[in-house]
Amino acid sequence: MSKQADVIVIGAGVAGTSCALQLAKQGHRTILLDRQSFPRHKTCGEFMSPETKEMLDYLGVQLRETVEPSSMDHAKIVMPHGGEINAPLPGQATGISRYELDRLLHEHAVTAGADIVTGTTVTNIQKLDDHRYEVDARQGNEAVRYEARAVIGAYGTKRPRSVASAEAYRDDTVYVGVKSHYSGITIPARVELYFCEGGYVGISPIEKGMINVAALLTLKSVQGSGKSVPEILRAASRTNRRLAERMAEGEPVSGTQVSIAPLHLSNTPYPWSEYPHIGDAMLMLPPLCGDGMSVALRSSWLCSGWTHKYLHGEINFEQWRDQYTLEAIRTFKELLRRARRIQNLAFAKTNRFYPGIARMIPGLASYIVKATRLSETGIEYEWMDETTDGASEYNDHEER
Repeated sequence: MSKQADVIVIGAGVAGTSCALQLAKQGHRTILLDRQSFPRHKTCGEFMSPETKEMLDYLGVQLRETVEPSSMDHAKIVMPHGGEINAPLPGQATGISRYELDRLLHEHAVTAGADIVTGTTVTNIQKLDDHRYEVDARQGNEAVRYEARAVIGAYGTKRPRSVASAEAYRDDTVYVGVKSHYSGITIPARVELYFCEGGYVGISPIEKGMINVAALLTLKSVQGSGKSVPEILRAASRTNRRLAERMAEGEPVSGTQVSIAPLHLSNTPYPWSEYPHIGDAMLMLPPLCGDGMSVALRSSWLCSGWTHKYLHGEINFEQWRDQYTLEAIRTFKELLRRARRIQNLAFAKTNRFYPGIARMIPGLASYIVKATRLSETGIEYEWMDETTDGASEYNDHEER
């Protein structure tokens, strides 16, 4: 069986779904593939920095449509020895579970005209001589071939087996990511970050009075900690007394536990192989910086813009590749450099002195928080209305 499309987006997370939404709105036949079913829980800090609001407004996604996300206006960092650093956030941050956020994004993508196909494993991606693509996939026992003018990789760190490794762009340190929701923990309007042996644990409020507890830990530090996510989190908390006290206030919510391994942080952005990459497939930012969702949304915006120009015949294949690559590197390379530097400082043996330094230099903590954030783009939210007429004209001779 062969199915035709203008663009195939592989991976239905935040980056992939928002990219598919934008391309479908612009009149392109868009198919979004994912090997898992949705909605589902994902390993994520579930912290949306203030910069994400601009992109969600641009997409027309209002978080308060069906859920009541939490709000946060400051951060607290707690060191293993008990010292802490408090810093205001540059605007209002939002806490919402990926279960709810992905569900909302999928609803908007379907309304825009995207076709979402889950339970689909991509087995091969081939670029043809005429710059078209063939994507082979398996849906249950059925083999399906998709043919498209463009492919976008949004599959996160779990790339399809046939895709070439990106290890040259990744750090050598192997991490494990774990996440669980907790009930019974009362937390102010803030995100709390606890450093512990081998990594850090973030605690922040989400919807319905629940708390998200997410950790990034080295593989070496979790070995022997137990097999379940709550066991791994409890083991990590033993190296930070205040973290142990905080987690003892609540109980894990059944069915919300997720883990992912191996994880490697990026050394440099990886925006293109034989097709563009977005989200974690392009850049695995240290979660310490808390801007992963903003990167996912921003990269989808950049990629969809250049992909629209290519599909609409305004630029050729080489221009599509070169311009997206250039803009992605220009947008994210410096952010990654700052994030990696702060990550290294956080794990330095001298980190016990940081709370004292922060007290001596007012504004330092706020500066560091801002240094790991993307700036706003100033994009106009009326783009969907502006492109509707052109998209309708484009669709007159295309079968949806």
